[in-house]
Amino acid sequence: MPSLKIGEFTAKIPIIQGGMSVGVSLSGLASAVANEGGIGVIGAAGIGMFEEDFERNFKGANRRALRKEIRKAKEMTDGLIGVNVLMALTDADELIKISAEEKVNFVFLGAGLPLKLPEEVIPQGEKEPFTKVVPIVSSARATKIIFDYWAKNYGNVPSIVVVEGPMAGGHLGFKKEQIDDPNYALEKIFPPILETVKGYEKRFNKEILVVAAGGIFDGSDICKYISMGAAGVQMGTRFVATYECDASQKFKEMYLKCKKEDLEIIKSPVGLPGRAIRNKFIEDVEKGIRKPFKCPWKCLKTCDFRTSPYCIARALTNAKEGKLDDGFTFAGANAYRVNKIVSVKELIEGLKEEYAESCEKLN
Repeated sequence: MPSLKIGEFTAKIPIIQGGMSVGVSLSGLASAVANEGGIGVIGAAGIGMFEEDFERNFKGANRRALRKEIRKAKEMTDGLIGVNVLMALTDADELIKISAEEKVNFVFLGAGLPLKLPEEVIPQGEKEPFTKVVPIVSSARATKIIFDYWAKNYGNVPSIVVVEGPMAGGHLGFKKEQIDDPNYALEKIFPPILETVKGYEKRFNKEILVVAAGGIFDGSDICKYISMGAAGVQMGTRFVATYECDASQKFKEMYLKCKKEDLEIIKSPVGLPGRAIRNKFIEDVEKGIRKPFKCPWKCLKTCDFRTSPYCIARALTNAKEGKLDDGFTFAGANAYRVNKIVSVKELIEGLKEEYAESCEKLN
């Protein structure tokens, strides 16, 4: 596999572990991936929900928990660490600032356009900050909006962008009717974004890496997208079924037990469609059963807690802890193909072998 060089940082393998929030990818998983040469990513959304004072002081708990996890990860690895922040979070700017203060290598920004940003991560003309911003996009149009805004306001553009297709787990940047439309498949949306980025490479005289994500499952997928021009891939689902993943054993077993037909698109209180594994909690919600909750904080800009049938942050926290009667698990479209839990090292070694075999056939 080729390496992945972004500015002064080089990942030995072109694999970014997808940031899975509400406690699924914390320091344990992120450091394990970084130790194998990839980019390990801590999911920042809902990270403070495991702090004692979260309901009284959710922003303070989030800030404290994120610092704690970044520092723990850095103690366990000298490799590259990133943080995933949803732009839809009410404290997104604070989490981005903390990531920069703690000197993570990357902040991955999705669920909204990363336009106006905290000064800690804004490039000053040609001079780029230590912590690199990585937008997560699902269309050439969104890519152009971000890059044009940065060019006009910051005199520079991102050095790397992640293109996430509709087979990803969790919240998706597509309308429900687009998710199964072949015109919006990753292999369709990827080339126009790659082409869009080329114009900015010439204009700013810099290399801009494009990473493929959403449904990347094995080494043959990695080979496919690198041969299409991707600098690397982002993978989430495969890393859930690892010993080092920070979620509970019951959470991981949902992946092992699920069938293809169990994976469905749900309507999230966030206002976006999301892919999850069907269980009793989801069935209850679909029947119109409301899951009562108090909202001592407003964690998402787009959530109306007065009309929401459940609290998604609480449901995902419960699932992370193995309380699956009171929550559910997000998962990518290929989660049904996962059949065992392995170490991160074993997973990555297997991906390398599959990649080599696939690329040999291509040549």
